[in-house]
Amino acid sequence: MSTAVELARIQFALTIGYHFMFVPVSMGLGLMMVLAARRYRRSGLDTDRSSVDLWTRMFAATFAAGVATGLTMEFAFGTNWSAYSRFVGNIFGAPLAIEGLLSFFVESSFLGIVLFGKDRISNRAYYASVWIVFLAALNSAFWILVANSWMHTPAGFAVENGQAVLTNIWAAIFTKSLAPRFVHTVNATFMTGAFITAGVAAHYLLKRRHLDFAKRALVTALIVGTITSVAQPFIGHWQSLEITADQPMKMAAMEGIYQTGSHQPLSIYGWVDTANGRAVSIQVPDGLSLMLGLDPDHVVKGLDSVPPADRPNAQVLFQTWHLMLGIGTLLAAIMVIGLYLLWRRRLQFSLPYLKVLRLAMPLPVITCLLGWATTEMGRQPWIVQGRLRTIDAVSPTVSTGEVATTLAILVAIYSGVFVAWLYVVRSIVRKGPVPAPVGAEEAAGPEPPAARPEQVSQPGPGRRFRAGPS
Repeated sequence: MSTAVELARIQFALTIGYHFMFVPVSMGLGLMMVLAARRYRRSGLDTDRSSVDLWTRMFAATFAAGVATGLTMEFAFGTNWSAYSRFVGNIFGAPLAIEGLLSFFVESSFLGIVLFGKDRISNRAYYASVWIVFLAALNSAFWILVANSWMHTPAGFAVENGQAVLTNIWAAIFTKSLAPRFVHTVNATFMTGAFITAGVAAHYLLKRRHLDFAKRALVTALIVGTITSVAQPFIGHWQSLEITADQPMKMAAMEGIYQTGSHQPLSIYGWVDTANGRAVSIQVPDGLSLMLGLDPDHVVKGLDSVPPADRPNAQVLFQTWHLMLGIGTLLAAIMVIGLYLLWRRRLQFSLPYLKVLRLAMPLPVITCLLGWATTEMGRQPWIVQGRLRTIDAVSPTVSTGEVATTLAILVAIYSGVFVAWLYVVRSIVRKGPVPAPVGAEEAAGPEPPAARPEQVSQPGPGRRFRAGPS
């Protein structure tokens, strides 16, 4: 490929990578908002109301960063990828327009109500607004994945005058790859929200702050995190079966399989010896054939079944795929251990485990990015599988220097957005779910049997402050 094509690919990867960092965080926090709002609706406790406020503020900050990074992705279709836009415009434009009208505007409007109208509307309307924000985010993910899945398994169209023309809207929407990709992606976002919630709660427990909030939030996070992280390998297997059926070269590259045949091994980890066409790794004999066909004699297509020009980058896919699996396994183990400690009533006293939870917060996001890289790079050299090559999709009039310049500008701007987002989220977490008045002191443990006369209790368990100037 030419330098301009490679730079355009790098620029789009940077754009969507930055954007996709915020997507699982916002959707995962959306689930935490709903669960906290449901708990508050039942209990009426200030602690539960403050939980909704905290997750809403973090959601809003992440939503804003996601919008800022997502806009340039839309413009890139018309600047760097004009040939692609001409080919898919009749199909790709519809789901993006629906996403904007039925998801983005609904989500942003009701988020404003949740943020600024909570004291001006009834509890029922407030609860409904939280649900609408969450469902709008899910709807947004659905339509974006409709467009993306069509690129992997295109259907419901005919090519006329070099353009894809819609012939069956339902076939174009509900492609073969949509269902497993949507379920897999959404489950990953819920897992991300659970780990962020667990990390924030663990931070408060380690600092001995907001203890009642932290205990409640951590229980919710461990239950959601265990369910989603344990379910993810099974959902991923469903997607692997679809990939093997519709994009066999992607699966072959992910496992470093060059020769078509049966009794194919499953690699645990290693690398691909591209010169000799084989995977050098720790392997489970017959594992891949058993996984994909429940039979060691099941034949798996290798990279040798297509010309070298039609093969994805096996080394890159092998590494991103196995790193994703490794980190995902670690995340599931962390959650299962936490649930065991909760059952044994030792969770809040297990300081090493709480530190692990705090450190593990970025891992689900990294796993999502690795999975997305595997999915998208596994389609290469096609931008629309079997229909349009990436090299033929770029804008013919955009020079290498122009792409390099805009790439440098985007790196600078996106870095600033990311730093600003981190600063805002850190400030929200430091402020906590319940703003403490001036002079407030957090209790380091349970309240003493009797408070001294100069101490006045403040609403909320485990909190007190001294009366008078400090």
